[in-house]
Amino acid sequence: MSRPVRILVALLAGLFGGILLARAGPQAAAIGVAIAQPVGAAWLNALQMTVIPLVVSLLITGIASTAEAASAGRLAARTIGGTLALLTLDATAAAIVTPLILTVAPIPAGAAQALRAALAGLPVPARAPPLAEQLAAIVPSNVFAAASGGALLSLIVFTLVFAFALIRIGADARDRMVALFAALRDTMLVVVGWVLWLAPLGVFSLALLVGARAGAAAFGALAHYMAVISAVGAIVTLVAYLVVLVGSRVPVGRFARASLPAQVFAVSTQSSLATLPAMLKAAGEMRIAPAASGVTLPLGVAMFRATQPSMNLAIAIYIGRWFGVEVSLAATAAAILAGVVTSLGSISLPSQITFFASVVPIASALGVPLTPLGLLIAVETIPDIFRTLGNVTSNLALTAVVTRDQPV
Repeated sequence: MSRPVRILVALLAGLFGGILLARAGPQAAAIGVAIAQPVGAAWLNALQMTVIPLVVSLLITGIASTAEAASAGRLAARTIGGTLALLTLDATAAAIVTPLILTVAPIPAGAAQALRAALAGLPVPARAPPLAEQLAAIVPSNVFAAASGGALLSLIVFTLVFAFALIRIGADARDRMVALFAALRDTMLVVVGWVLWLAPLGVFSLALLVGARAGAAAFGALAHYMAVISAVGAIVTLVAYLVVLVGSRVPVGRFARASLPAQVFAVSTQSSLATLPAMLKAAGEMRIAPAASGVTLPLGVAMFRATQPSMNLAIAIYIGRWFGVEVSLAATAAAILAGVVTSLGSISLPSQITFFASVVPIASALGVPLTPLGLLIAVETIPDIFRTLGNVTSNLALTAVVTRDQPV
């Protein structure tokens, strides 16, 4: 049984178990909650402890590899520029569309209230400070205080400055520093793997807590969440077709026909990396020169995950609606920036592994609670299908755009 399936089974078992305990009586439910709450809280803390070192190491190694790719040639530089533009476009679209979806199809009020009550008592990180303080503190006076205080946006700004300064020093010293942070990144991924090995226990405990307090309403709320986040992923896929229509010389019909086999493979494997051969074949059917697609597609797979900032922003906005947090326009802009920047340091791993590290900076910028993420990671399997579909389609669209001046 794969890890996502184990986590999903643990979620269902916990919800059903909590509901049964609640029906058995208040005393049985109280005993179950008393046991499950500290276990779930400890697992959430274990996930959160990996976020800062993982985000910092991923950003530094990602910026270093991006700078190296940009210096490799004009086409690579255009691919990186197109990546930044499309990431920003997709994240902005998600910031506009997600609240509209939640207005048309709001979170069930009873379920939202029940889930808020169910998660009461778990550790809740500090909310984002007022906007004036946030703007003043965006450049941290003490980076260690920013890290210990969970000021992730300030920490990201410092890390970006550090990473861009790093690529300007001598090659030997730069390589040693990059190797150090690469080792830190790989070590933290091992730690994340250990924490996720315990995910069935942690998710079961959180789900038991929710089932005992919220009852069957939890199922409807989680189904609504998956539908909304998946819809945002589908919109990213549609944006890719619009980008092809506006910015490339490939007819949309040909793009759609050529992309279909790669899209089917993406849905079945949920891996952009495994879909790369199918994407290269699709590029050939679009009459894109192999010499061009051989540069843009591997680079895109390595650094361009179109759905990451958009769908993660949708998750944070959803949690904000769930917990009644008012999100300002300035906070949304900061969240878009955090999502785009952190996605550059991301790597081609299943979304369950990088879920916390990629969502937490966005959620922190919006000032929404992080507590629900431990529960939402359990249902990431369904949205992950739309993540991969959007990523593969967007990679092909990016290739069609940046190679439009290349010879066939």
